[in-house]
Amino acid sequence: MGHYSLGVDIGGTFTDIVLLDVQSGDHFSHKELTTPDQPELGVLRGVRILLKRCAVQPQQVVRVVHATTLFTNALIERRGAVTGMITTEGFRDVLEIGRERRYDLYDNFLELIEPLVPRELRLEVAERTEPDGSISRPLDRDQLLAAGQKLKTLGVESIAVAFLHSYRNPEHETAAVQMLQAQLPGIAISSSAAVVAEIREYERFSTTVANAYVKPLADRYISSLEDSLRQEGITAPLFLMQSNGGLVHTKEAKRLPVQLLESGPAAGALVAAQFGRDVSETKILAFDMGGTTAKLSVIEDGEPLVAYTFEAARQKRFRTGSGLPIKISTIELIEIGAGGGSIAHVDHLGLLKVGPRSAGSQPGPACYQKGGEHPTVTDANLCLGYLNPDTFAGGTMKISEAAAKQALDTVAKTLDMDTASCVPGVTDVVNENMAAAARVHIAERGGDAREYSLLVTGGGGPLHGYSVAKKLRLRRMLCPPSAGVASALGLLIAPPKVTRVTTFSNRLSQIKIDALEHAYQELEASAVQTLKESGASSTALVTRRYADLRFVGQGFELVTELPAGPYGDSTPDRVRELFADEYKRVFAITPPVNDVEIVNVRIDVSGAADTKLGKQRDEAATESRVPVRRKAYCPDLAKTVDMPVHQRANLVAGATVAGPAIVEESVSTLIVGSHGSFELLENGIIAVELNTGDRA
Repeated sequence: MGHYSLGVDIGGTFTDIVLLDVQSGDHFSHKELTTPDQPELGVLRGVRILLKRCAVQPQQVVRVVHATTLFTNALIERRGAVTGMITTEGFRDVLEIGRERRYDLYDNFLELIEPLVPRELRLEVAERTEPDGSISRPLDRDQLLAAGQKLKTLGVESIAVAFLHSYRNPEHETAAVQMLQAQLPGIAISSSAAVVAEIREYERFSTTVANAYVKPLADRYISSLEDSLRQEGITAPLFLMQSNGGLVHTKEAKRLPVQLLESGPAAGALVAAQFGRDVSETKILAFDMGGTTAKLSVIEDGEPLVAYTFEAARQKRFRTGSGLPIKISTIELIEIGAGGGSIAHVDHLGLLKVGPRSAGSQPGPACYQKGGEHPTVTDANLCLGYLNPDTFAGGTMKISEAAAKQALDTVAKTLDMDTASCVPGVTDVVNENMAAAARVHIAERGGDAREYSLLVTGGGGPLHGYSVAKKLRLRRMLCPPSAGVASALGLLIAPPKVTRVTTFSNRLSQIKIDALEHAYQELEASAVQTLKESGASSTALVTRRYADLRFVGQGFELVTELPAGPYGDSTPDRVRELFADEYKRVFAITPPVNDVEIVNVRIDVSGAADTKLGKQRDEAATESRVPVRRKAYCPDLAKTVDMPVHQRANLVAGATVAGPAIVEESVSTLIVGSHGSFELLENGIIAVELNTGDRA
């Protein structure tokens, strides 16, 4: 009897489920409409269907890995717990003061983001820890207990404890948490020293409050999912994907749910990096387009780029400073409101716009015939001939071209156009939105988009990837097998991983090497302990050390990877050398400053990702390998043509096929225009070559 791993990725429109044979790596997939009010219902229904179809017993599942946008959506939609905050006397308004910067200098109607905790639920207590960790004012315990009682009376479900300089000495926070837990047993408590032990109170307070805001939701949801899986007979351990691309067990996920905010997109970037390594591509632009949003991430030398802070719930999507600062390690990506469910509309200037508003899974696009009336990108793709109504989403649902056309008629009439001319405009607008975002994302890092290959995943990535690649003037596009459920597949190849960080704050010229080494060893011991609790083997762990460095006199840092320890007398010179190289790579020159300051030290400890990917087993070659044909819109010719439709399972490795063409599989559809050709590689990836003309 074989053993299987189960990957579950809950998106805004579809829940993707992958069942993978642990020994062979062969996998099966299923797409189920997301049930936003109770996400676990869609998960359980999809799991039942997939296990039954594959004749796999629940007891054969030995591991379940899960990613969800539930917690980040709770921040965006303000559906988290009623949260209170207890902080140092005089500092309860830090969350509103922020950095005292306007994110849009010339907007007279600027809307600043509202803190997750209203002012009346932010209480102060007398205490003070100094920047060096010394205590100048003891914690007023009576005042603390009174504040806790008041918050309870006001109906809070969760409390964030964030004192000044607790990153340096957490004594007061630790005592406060112990007292509040004893006094308020039914209320979740989050401590800033435990969530993010870093300097800068605004970012630390904001991150701690975000953790407290989603903590009760995470506890309820994860516990409910575990219980529901057990009732289905699946007793395997449940792991969750973090924003940094690693897995943690449920205990750690419940303790620090803020680490899960970008879990779904992280899995997509991981699997894109894996497929890029399979074809020896060193520069990949990973393009994952789902039903609600599209995500773009940059992969260089086989690794996704990592950021150490991001903003949630931005007021304006591309405006830095307009969201809630969250200090966690996350795979760097941008997310735009462009998915299959994005709604097409005409703005007050009479211009065609698409998104960011989405039809989601309920009611969904008009073609789903579930009550949706607004025209969406999926409706447009159906009317353009790209989608097969009988096999959409693996045949789990039927879609109606008539309903899609009726919805699109409304936009066409508003624009005073015929529907046939309007529909290509819907997809072209959304493609341009995504291409523009990719240009900016790469240019901000000093890169040239034309040096990258586009790797497309998600249900919409293969549909729109060709046109996006042409707008970016790329030469090559890659479409992996099971592209429509790639994020769920990425969950199963992710390693267990824990990130730890703490403020160190010392100049290299004055540093005590023993103290630096001790700081790293403490972080590593904490991370290793967490991984052991996840079941990871301590003998297979890999540790990477980093430091947040800056030249003395600068205000912000550059994260630089350092050599492995233990450190000795030559370490300061080596750190200075590595930082200068990294600084020059990012900024081209280095300032005339000799001394360097270490602000934070951080580590990543990861285990082995022992799951291998085999073949997709949902597809079977048909008796006839001759492609059928259907009328579909060719983006290069700007007209509808008789386009061949290939079944992916029928393609022969090594044979080049000229466009235009459609390539179908159960969970995705690939579009290739007349200026492109494609080839199935031996590893199952389809490589599309684009004739983009002069790139100079």
